[in-house]
Amino acid sequence: MTNILPIASDDDGPEGPTRKIISIKGLTKVFGPKPDAAIRLLEDGASKGEVLERTGSVVGLKDIDLDVYEGEIFVVMGLSGSGKSTLMRCLNRLVEPTRGSIVINGTEIRDLDDKGLRNFRRTQMGMVFQNFGLLPHRTILDNVAYGLEVRGTPAETRRAKAQSMIELVGLKGYESVYPSALSGGMKQRVGLARALATDPVILLMDEAFSALDPLIRRSMQDELIDLHDKLKKTIVFVTHDLDEALRLGDRIAIMKDGELVQVGTPEEILSNPSNEYVASFLNGIDRSKVMTCESLMKRPEVVISLKTGPRTALKVLDDSDQAVAFVVDKDRRFTGLVKAEELLKVIETSKPLAAAVNTSIRTVRPDTKVEELIAIMVETDYPIPVLNDDGMLMGVINPGSVMDKVRPDEVTISEEVAA
Repeated sequence: MTNILPIASDDDGPEGPTRKIISIKGLTKVFGPKPDAAIRLLEDGASKGEVLERTGSVVGLKDIDLDVYEGEIFVVMGLSGSGKSTLMRCLNRLVEPTRGSIVINGTEIRDLDDKGLRNFRRTQMGMVFQNFGLLPHRTILDNVAYGLEVRGTPAETRRAKAQSMIELVGLKGYESVYPSALSGGMKQRVGLARALATDPVILLMDEAFSALDPLIRRSMQDELIDLHDKLKKTIVFVTHDLDEALRLGDRIAIMKDGELVQVGTPEEILSNPSNEYVASFLNGIDRSKVMTCESLMKRPEVVISLKTGPRTALKVLDDSDQAVAFVVDKDRRFTGLVKAEELLKVIETSKPLAAAVNTSIRTVRPDTKVEELIAIMVETDYPIPVLNDDGMLMGVINPGSVMDKVRPDEVTISEEVAA
């Protein structure tokens, strides 16, 4: 029997997105009279400005290669003129690409005729816009049911589905109300419910929360995260706001002048900005609000099975020169911590190892934000265990390692914690 046990790892089971739901290759969009000439200039290394000067054409997108995975929130972020909304509109062909391939859920959408494209939009995509796009002469229930009505869904079925979506977004009781009676945040909830009612494979959200007041915007972000946790929809979300991108995105694509500058997780972008342009966006960002415990955790030095005898456990702990050992059960679920002095006590009284284990231990998840971790660190004097959803020990975080990753001037501790 081994007493220093292997810990759980991400290889123990599939986690996160794996299947490509959107695959974009060589996507280019040129607006203007001479797209072919513009593309030739681009191939020769001309800049966006040079193309405009020589052809009168505007480069909206240049040679975009991008994959979006099933079940993720993929955020496309950039300033005005970066090409982010053009990219979004190419996905549903509201803007026709000049060149390149867009495969969505196995279908090359550039090959679809008008009828096929309309059907594809109705069955595969839901869209949420900044200006809500609600029909003012229809009630909330009928607005939410509209996509199903266009699809030809029977009235009873579509109204039942619309009702369930209204309840999902927290608007039960407003079914008979008209859009003019709703606040901006409520209108956006209706737009979201309408998009979800058709059960789309992909949800496209173009600056969906940009018109909302900051507090309402934050609330809608929270609701979107909750809805995503429940429905696991693939979402492509366009924004100009880095804070929103970092808060929502599983991965983020940063764009400039029609080109992709960097694609990565929020932590990858924070830790390794690809150039000065990306780095300039990160100035003033509190990393503790973005970084997660997964990026800080290390393998624990000593992991002991709960069925280990206390004398053996003490020897393992002494040989390791560690202050504590992490105790797990037969299924590798975390049980607690044990210290040498507690082991000595149970040895003297002939009790089992379980009697020495401190089970009142604060733990975190891999996706716990460092901001929350810091609040826990203030109250503890031991390495913080990191557990997965099944309670298995994934790693530990030593308090000293946190400040190595997050500089003191970038960490904010709430007044409540500091007090």
